[in-house]
Order: sequence, then C-alpha cells, then structure tokens
Amino acid sequence: MPEPDKGVTVLDSTRPTRRARRVVAATAGIATLALALTACGGDSDDHGTDNASSDGKITLTVATFNDFGYSDEMLASYTESHPNVTVKQVKAAKSEDARNNLTTKLAAGGEGLADIEAIEVDWLPELMTYPDLFEDLADPALDGRWLDWKVQQATTPDGKVIGYGTDIGPEAICYRADLFEKAGLPTDREKVAELLGGADATWEDYFNVGKQFVAKSDAAWFDGAVPTYQGMVNQLQDAYEDPATGEPKDLKTNTAIKDMYDQVLTASIDDKLSAGLEQWGEDWVAGFQKNAWATMLCPAWMTGPIEQNSAGVTGWDVADVFPGGGGNWGGSFLTVPASGPNTAAAKELAAWLTDPAQQTTAFENAGTFPSQVDAQASDAVQKSTNEFFNDAPVGQIFSTRAAAIEGAPFKGKNYFAIHQSVQNALNRVDLNGDDPEKSWQGALDEYASLGL
Repeated sequence: MPEPDKGVTVLDSTRPTRRARRVVAATAGIATLALALTACGGDSDDHGTDNASSDGKITLTVATFNDFGYSDEMLASYTESHPNVTVKQVKAAKSEDARNNLTTKLAAGGEGLADIEAIEVDWLPELMTYPDLFEDLADPALDGRWLDWKVQQATTPDGKVIGYGTDIGPEAICYRADLFEKAGLPTDREKVAELLGGADATWEDYFNVGKQFVAKSDAAWFDGAVPTYQGMVNQLQDAYEDPATGEPKDLKTNTAIKDMYDQVLTASIDDKLSAGLEQWGEDWVAGFQKNAWATMLCPAWMTGPIEQNSAGVTGWDVADVFPGGGGNWGGSFLTVPASGPNTAAAKELAAWLTDPAQQTTAFENAGTFPSQVDAQASDAVQKSTNEFFNDAPVGQIFSTRAAAIEGAPFKGKNYFAIHQSVQNALNRVDLNGDDPEKSWQGALDEYASLGL
C-alpha cells in the first residue's frame, strides 16, 4: 500500500465502514463474476482512499488506465478551486489490469478502491448487475451534457446512473504516409480516404488495399487480428446477445460472428496483412519503432498511444474514412464506488472531470474525443489539429466520424465473456500460429464452459 500523505488518516481495513457493510450482500455475486471472468490473484496496486484529516483536508484518488488526458496541471487546478482537496491519479498500464483490480476489490467489499474508478464501456453490463456497489450519479442539473446513447449505456432499468461519460471512440484510419509512399500508394489523407473506399468504404476495400501494400513492402498492413475484429464487431447492433431478451446467442450458430472471424483471419494469415501483435504488449509497443505495420483502426483516443509509442518516428497521418461506415470503439466512464469514505466529494470531482471544459482539455492532451455535446461543438475541438499526425484536422475528422455512429450496440451482461472467447481464438491463430478451425472450436468450448 502506498505511503499515505502526512496528516491524512488511513482507513482501517480491519473495521468495515457503514458503506462497506451496506454492500456486503451484493458482493457474493460479483465475487463469482470476478473469479470466473478475470485473472484474479495477480498483483495489483492498492489504490487506497483517505478520510479527511483533522483540518478538513482530503485526498481523492482517481484510478484510470491508458491515458484519459488528465494531466497533473488539470488536477492541480481542481485543488486551486477546492483548497481542501488534493487529487491523485493512479494509472494502470492496461485496462485489463484496472478491471481485475476493480472486480477483485469490489468482491472484497470495496476496500482499497480509488474514490473514482474509471471503467470501460464493455464492463458496464456486468457491473450494472450490482448497482448498489456504486453511487447513483443521476443529477437533473447535468441533463443534456452527454450524447443520449452515452448516458443510456450507464443507466440501469430503474434509472440509476452508475457512471459519468468521459470519451467516446469514433473511428478513423491512422496510417504511415511514409510507408505508403515507399509502396507506391497515395499519401494525401483525402486521397487515402478515397483509396480505401470513401463514404462507401467496405472491409473488402480495406483488406484489398492491404494486399496491394504488402506486395510492395516489408511492413504488415495492420497490427493484429483482434483489434481489426474489434472494429468489425462494434458495427453489429446485437453481436452476442438478443436485445429483446438479453439472452446470449449460441456461438455455434452465430454465423455473423463466425463470418467475421473467418474474414479477419483470411486477411491476417492467408493474405499476410497482420503484424501478429497483441495490442498493449511489449512487442506491440516496440513495433511502432520498427515500422511493423502501416495502418491501424484508430478511435480518437488511440492517437495518444500512437504518438507516445512513436517518439522520433515521422509519417503518421489520419484519414477521414472507416470500413463499413461509422464505428465506435470504446469510451469510458467515471464511477464512484459506494464503499468510499468521501463519496460526496468524489461525485463532485467526477462531475468536474466530465465537464465539457475538462473534456475539451483532455481531448487536447490525449486525443480522447468528448462525449459531451458542448465540448464536441467547441472551437477548441472543431479547430483542433494534431502536429504529430502531419497537422491533421483531428477535431473535424473525428467529429465527422462521430456523426456516422448510429447509436450504441446492445451489450448484455454476458457480452464481455463471450467476446473474450472469440478474442482468445483469434489470438491463438494470429499470435501463435494455431489452426483457425481448431481455435474456433476452442472458442466454442470456452463458450460452453460459461454455462449460458
């Protein structure tokens, strides 16, 4: 556990708080979920929470992952307007690390969680099964701040809001113009968009251009099968479950998923378009410096990691195009665990962090495209360019891409588990060279083991 600030009383973990006792009844179910669906037992940082000191000062912790765009300067500005509050950010390297930490500690009653826990959208269906573990963030004063479908994602059937929306992930195509030039392909972002099919771009277009590229280059076309599949499956309105009933679709007869699985692996393995790398892994990070691939499916938030990992590399650009039409990948929320000792102050901070002004700043810091209506329309977003990406007008590009999104697909409580079984199958082939059909059978076996 990290050393506490001087003058701050540390919560005694041997004595459950009233809030902790309040949620004990609900934790039995999520304990099962954590054990069944996450790699529990791994080492994870203890975020901790602090009670107020004798002079009324408190420290609020915000647990995030990847890069939410919350700079030290941004958090310090909150303290300037709230002198009694110090804000500390604890950033996990991977979202899966943050998820494991969250579910494991929720299962233990919530002790050790941050005052504010960031979550990915795909975790919501499971977490919303246990709404009492989180504070209700519904606030009429904030009505209209977010896109309607963003709010709905975090709203329980009885109207409880367990998360304030941060970013969304409208998708474009990020590409290496220098590698395109060496392969004899156009490099201008408008011409690249046309090359990939323009407004009518299809996945077949994207893969066919990839075959042209790899025939004249030592680089792969995209980084890996799983992220490519992710962009495809996000365009299905009901990938794994029936929206009317919430019941899972039998993976064995889910032809839409099997067709996508076959299509992405044909492109990855048969056509040799994949670099065979797992996103966020060490080899993937190193691949940016090794010219390992030429294009990436690029939700707005991905521009930050690309720039961070590509230090010293020139040539990246963004094309206003995406196969299959609009697509949203990811997007996150800020939750306030009910077990925290400073939930009122945490809710106030969470509302501030998701204010349009802060989300505009986060976009400028890390490319996280805001889910707030006013932030999207602001001059700061609309006029935003990204110097690293050849001064691409990213504000306009991702605004166009966001306008192409036709709402949020249905993701029920079993979405994450079923999706993971397909991802595992793709990785066995793309990363390890397993036979595609045998690996698909492995996905069916994993699905069967879920007992759905």
